Amino acid sequence: MPISALSSLDVSSITKSSGALGETPASVYVITHDDIVRSGNLTLPGILRLAPNLQIMRGAQNPVITARGLGGNLTAQNFSNKLLVLIDGRSVYTPLYSGVYWDMQDVLPEDVERIEVLSGPGATLWGANAMNGVINVITRNAGASQGLYGTGAIGNRTYDAGLRYGGTVGERVNYRLFVKRRENFESSDGANDGSRRTQVGFRVDWSPSADDLFMVQGDVYEGARSQGTTPDEEIHGLDLLARWNRSSSNGSALQVQLYYDRAGRKVLDGNGRFTVDTVDLDLQHSIPFGAGHQIIWGGGARLNHYDIFGVPNLEFVPTRATQFLANAFVQGSFALTPSVTAIAGLKVEHGPYHETELLPSARLSWKLDDETLLWAAVSRAVRSPTPFDRDVREYMPGITPPFVIGTPDFRSEKLTALEAGTRLVLTPRISATLSGFYNFYDDLRSVEPTPATLIPLYWGNGIKGESYGFDSWADVRLTDWWRIKPGYSLLVQKFRFKPGSFPLLGISQVGNDPKHRASVRSSMDIGPQINLDADLRFVSALPDPFSPSYVELGARIGWAFSERAEFSISGFNLLHDRHQELPLSQGKPLGRSVYAALKWTM
Repeated sequence: MPISALSSLDVSSITKSSGALGETPASVYVITHDDIVRSGNLTLPGILRLAPNLQIMRGAQNPVITARGLGGNLTAQNFSNKLLVLIDGRSVYTPLYSGVYWDMQDVLPEDVERIEVLSGPGATLWGANAMNGVINVITRNAGASQGLYGTGAIGNRTYDAGLRYGGTVGERVNYRLFVKRRENFESSDGANDGSRRTQVGFRVDWSPSADDLFMVQGDVYEGARSQGTTPDEEIHGLDLLARWNRSSSNGSALQVQLYYDRAGRKVLDGNGRFTVDTVDLDLQHSIPFGAGHQIIWGGGARLNHYDIFGVPNLEFVPTRATQFLANAFVQGSFALTPSVTAIAGLKVEHGPYHETELLPSARLSWKLDDETLLWAAVSRAVRSPTPFDRDVREYMPGITPPFVIGTPDFRSEKLTALEAGTRLVLTPRISATLSGFYNFYDDLRSVEPTPATLIPLYWGNGIKGESYGFDSWADVRLTDWWRIKPGYSLLVQKFRFKPGSFPLLGISQVGNDPKHRASVRSSMDIGPQINLDADLRFVSALPDPFSPSYVELGARIGWAFSERAEFSISGFNLLHDRHQELPLSQGKPLGRSVYAALKWTM
């Protein structure tokens, strides 16, 4: 793909409508289909490492994935919960604590069209939990995955297999069916901490006319994760999504989407379990008018029902509840001049734990010429309270009174973000992106003592402060057969306790984040059949609890020995037998991983 074609990639995360990446006034990185299949990664967190504007730390039971810091601190039971993750328009964060259970999310890499990674708030379109960023995973139309496809991988820590069949019914219906199985084992120190997961899914795309497109897709999955000497933890879930798109000759577009999602976890001896059921209805309508102007409006409603039972040392009061969330939004794009465009919008959202939130944003872009875009933005976003903030009771083993409690007074965490950036095509072989930000946070979650008695502790909104820095990356085509992608991010955080708050656990409870991250990805085509890819990354030390900086390397060599088959060898964490990405108290070291894979198409 030449640089000019890369700038023309479609992105939809900023306006909820198709637009060119080179004209998008936001910090957006696109992981393309080619990037995904050449990386050798088999899991969604692994694929997301390709985005230089994401912070990813693995080693804990659940990876820490965030944008622009505030990745949480497990020591203070503060989690990475300020990033919205969508898979084909279905939100996959859990309403229990606003974070993502990453072992419950999976895709067949070959079926992903692209992943749009927005660093910075996207609340005006996507809602309250799109606070620090949005990850939008978009899979391919079923018409692009026809025939029989199979893949298998085996290595020192991984077994992975996938099978997919795509076909047609008449001239207007395309479908695909797939099954995927993965097993990981002995990920560190020979401990019994392996996992398994099986997923079965389908997608159907039907175009009854030139103006209409219907899509239905669904998945069912189950799995388990070993936890050393304690009972295994089981996961299970299913989802079903339906979407109707209608386009008109005047350029307007209507979309109606409905999905159901069920997610559950339990310990296999039955001592603890929870399930969350979600029904979500969303409508959006875009209307062009005049020369270069567009209005998009819409709204939605979401119903969550959760049931939590017998989780050791953890109690929710009530143990089951139904929550309702409603929203409406409008956003306009206005061509002020042929080269200057303004985008302004507002989302109004009402949830079960908070008063009506107003989530506005304004963006301005200036297209100096075909190769240069300048943009600036100001936005407001929040993270809404959850049952873990309001209704939780945590106990110490063997002690009756609760040690930590939620409080009905917990408020939304708030962000006002200032951003500016540029996207440049320096030469026909070099493009670059730079995005700076200054974030103002208030009412961040803190751990507070009860006056006089100290215990129980409770969640408060006692921290505020600022963070600033930038994300940058480039695409350099050294030759027709060699391409490199360097990236660097800087994050500076300055938080403090508000008057009346008690500094019980220190300011690092909001996030234990690295100041510097750097990476470079190299992709080579050695003749028409062999491709060689490598990723080198550097992450600076975590401040509190301390974890040292590290440098690591991943690589893959693929041999397309026929038009329909490829053999590859992939390796990850190749520079060290084991390396640490989180403090030892929070996560185990990651071991070197190597596997061989075969994929074929019939």
